[in-house]
Amino acid sequence: MALLPALLSAASAPPTVEVSVTGLRSLKGQLLVCLTTNPKAFPDCSKDKTSVRMAVQAADAGDFAVHAPAAGTYAIAVVHDENSNNRMDTAIFLPREGFGFSRNPAITVGPPSFKAASFAVTGDTRQSIRMKYML
Repeated sequence: MALLPALLSAASAPPTVEVSVTGLRSLKGQLLVCLTTNPKAFPDCSKDKTSVRMAVQAADAGDFAVHAPAAGTYAIAVVHDENSNNRMDTAIFLPREGFGFSRNPAITVGPPSFKAASFAVTGDTRQSIRMKYML
């Protein structure tokens, strides 16, 4: 009986997505991380009130955890905000800072679709994201 409360709290704990980021060109600034279930809000989570947004110092970005609100289908977008101004800087419509997405989809013109970057979260899971730089 003493274990029942511990088991119930563990069963109701939200799933964790362990994220590993590789390919950073510098350890300057921060990573802006967005985890969303809303295809219309991907990759910019600002339109999704239920998204999980966080900043991780670039120097600490090798491995970090994102807590998903519940099981579901999610996609992650990451921006390497090297100058720490809390946004992706662009030059002539091209990103000046690095970016990456869950499942590492091929990048052609513009960001990938939610479907290309989405993955199922049914419990604790892991995503490896390779950063890309255009300039």
